Amino acid sequence: MGIEDYGGGQPPQADVLVVTTNDIPGHQVTQVIGEVFGLTVRSRHIGSQIGAGLKSLVGGELKGLTKTLVETRNQALERLVEQARARGANAVLMTRFDVSEAADVGTEICAYGTAAVVSRS
Repeated sequence: MGIEDYGGGQPPQADVLVVTTNDIPGHQVTQVIGEVFGLTVRSRHIGSQIGAGLKSLVGGELKGLTKTLVETRNQALERLVEQARARGANAVLMTRFDVSEAADVGTEICAYGTAAVVSRS
């Protein structure tokens, strides 16, 4: 697995800046739009479940599961950004992720935060 398989985040020149902080250094919040979120639920195919079960017997990283979770997290983040952009925001503050099992058939990931309009101060 390469770095692109287990990492994520935004490109350097993203039109909607997503941060985990309350504010952005060098920027002023000019409008708070409100909560936005991006949600996705993914299930794993039977082959990866069997592979993960066998791997768990000997220990080590479950690379297939890691890759699936990264893809799922990135999709939730993309949906968060789409929601913020659609509401007129150019930033999402206090971004968080919530992960849970969805009815024992998949993994739910929700990215959420506060959509805002910011300008350079």
